[in-house]
Amino acid sequence: MTLATEPIGSLPRKQGGTVADNLAELEKLGCPVLVDGEEGRTNSVAYPLTGLAGVAASGVTIPYADGHLREFPKLTAGPFRYGARAGAFVREAREHTSLPVKATVVSPSHLSLLYPADGIDGYSREQFLSDVADEAEADIRSCLDAGAHRVQLDCGLHRLTAKLDPSGGLLDDFVALDNRVLERFTEDERARIGVHTYPGADQGSTHSLDVDYAELLPKFFRLKAGNFYVQLASEPDPDRVLALVADHLPPSARVFVGVTDPLDQRVETPEQVRDRILAAARHLPADRLGTCDDAGFAAYADDTFLSRETAFAKIEARVKGTELAAKDLGL
Repeated sequence: MTLATEPIGSLPRKQGGTVADNLAELEKLGCPVLVDGEEGRTNSVAYPLTGLAGVAASGVTIPYADGHLREFPKLTAGPFRYGARAGAFVREAREHTSLPVKATVVSPSHLSLLYPADGIDGYSREQFLSDVADEAEADIRSCLDAGAHRVQLDCGLHRLTAKLDPSGGLLDDFVALDNRVLERFTEDERARIGVHTYPGADQGSTHSLDVDYAELLPKFFRLKAGNFYVQLASEPDPDRVLALVADHLPPSARVFVGVTDPLDQRVETPEQVRDRILAAARHLPADRLGTCDDAGFAAYADDTFLSRETAFAKIEARVKGTELAAKDLGL
């Protein structure tokens, strides 16, 4: 056995870049699991909305700590159907590599924000959520059927719910909707499905890093997934977070802890990564532990905070540092 290590998803785009370029560069670094870098996609929500009518740009606004905003789209007519499925991205990537390929998909809970507060005539919120659940299930299955090593749901707004709704009701709704989909999969299928939490990572800023993980993780770990990807490198008190993880991680699940920080332009050394992993191993058994980057390196295609060179250097540090930690742990 060795320690599993996986990228999260997005990479800084380069002019004229291709999926094949991303895969080849990751493979050169010794990455055991590859991603397509979300090449050709403007953000994680964009692909289901490809070519759809009945979508406007003036939806929920997401404020970041540095003052910049991102605006969520808004549905103006139903029924809701995906315009494209992520399985197509997996099939394209697998044409260019023989290594395992991970798929990144939008969570159904994030898509629930598409529905406007004032409703849509002739299309109830209940019917919309039913359609979202059906479409999200089909999206995940499209990736599994295409041979994805893992299908990772983006749950980056779950932590933000503490600000949007301090009562915790919105987070409960997010978890319930995601589980409405995840429960449709078998235990073996869920072993290939993961969920990713992080406090936003865009233009060097976050939308919810100031929200205490204690408000999120106990409910987040109720998600019926086999793998959890948890931002950790940028946390001010990682030992406290690791204790929370150890207390709430489901018995059959694996947690991938973030060991590189996309919000910091300094490149971690392999030794720094190793030490972060060894700290995690003091709280969690090695057979239930993996490593990842805290988040994707450019969740929005126009985010140029980190250079492509820096992103790949961080990924290389993660891979090498994970190898060092595995040796120290006798794996």
